[in-house]
Amino acid sequence: MNEKVVLAYSGGLDTSVILQWLIEAGYDVIAYIADVGQEDDFEAAKTKAMDLGACKVYVEDLKEAFVTDFIFPAIKANAVYEGKYLLGTSLARPIIAKKQVEIARKEGTNILAHGATGKGNDQVRFEMTYYVMMPDVRIISPWKDEEFLKTFSGRSDMINYAKEKGIPIPVTKKEPYSKDENLMHISYEAGVLEDPKFQPDRGMFQKTSDPKDAPDQPEELVIEFNQGVPVRVQNLTDETVQENPLELYQYLNSLAGKHAIGRVDMVENRFVGMKSRGVYETPGGTILLHAHLDIEGLTMDREVKLLRDSLIPKYAQLIYFGFWYSPEMEVLRVLMDKAQEHVSGKVYLKLYKGNVIIQGRESDESLYDEEIASMDVHGGYDQKDAFGFIKLNALRLKASARRLQ
Repeated sequence: MNEKVVLAYSGGLDTSVILQWLIEAGYDVIAYIADVGQEDDFEAAKTKAMDLGACKVYVEDLKEAFVTDFIFPAIKANAVYEGKYLLGTSLARPIIAKKQVEIARKEGTNILAHGATGKGNDQVRFEMTYYVMMPDVRIISPWKDEEFLKTFSGRSDMINYAKEKGIPIPVTKKEPYSKDENLMHISYEAGVLEDPKFQPDRGMFQKTSDPKDAPDQPEELVIEFNQGVPVRVQNLTDETVQENPLELYQYLNSLAGKHAIGRVDMVENRFVGMKSRGVYETPGGTILLHAHLDIEGLTMDREVKLLRDSLIPKYAQLIYFGFWYSPEMEVLRVLMDKAQEHVSGKVYLKLYKGNVIIQGRESDESLYDEEIASMDVHGGYDQKDAFGFIKLNALRLKASARRLQ
């Protein structure tokens, strides 16, 4: 009896070739397709996998869990890698890999395969999750396999192999870059984008309109948070209301895309040590990040915010590097949750030609005291107290100044 392997399968050229290669290597291949919000024909991919010889195909809808268990916690922590990247691909990989392990256990195997390149971050994200969820896992990573690399040096070899084996190759417009899509974002890299000064054509973008084509009229929203999690969106322009997490996020994607919000073009540092140029569209996530940052200003204690903010780069790096399931991430997640206990309230904003414009906020958890902050009334604040406060804080400055005299 052949050993079973569960392959993370997309239906594209790479994973279709890998599926055939695994069958020829003597495995019974179970193809696993994860729906994380990409606009693919899942039925066609399933049929293709069966036609290629997969003994079984799983198509798993992970969209709701992706939003509630991955996207929202990242927004809650203001997780942005290297100041720009909202981590769309990084967040999708652990939920895909987790479900792959669950399928393997159900099928009675510990052999898992994926098609991630040996130069990128995704191989780490997949395999780190495998090892945590199934410590005795056996991983087949073809792009790190000597026999596979002898056969396939690149895309042209895979195309020739596909033709030889009768593997259908999608007849699509050849794009001079690679892309990866999910509910949170779409990323573009490689090809012409490897030149860091190359300016993408406006036709490349799929989730956001060009600012020149965005509506001339702004759209006004109110977003409500409960302990750092978005729970309600109301469009003040047309009175649309969304409260279901998945529908809320999809709605914000649609609005932000219409108003040209969420584009990022950057050069980032990959975990494996090289720099990489990536272009991203993260429409809904960009709105939520702006709104969340704003409500925190009203509701978070200063020193709690300072401490939490100091840990955001590490939190984002752990996500990017593939350590979503790690002891240190568990500790940080508890801290992030604690820091968000009072981050509840409403943020009023408008969307206009690529901009998220904050207009106001309110909260029952507010730490803002209008009387104390007002320049028109004393409000129980004795301004004379500031004399001593300033003198105490100046002590060390005066000591340093004397030393230099």
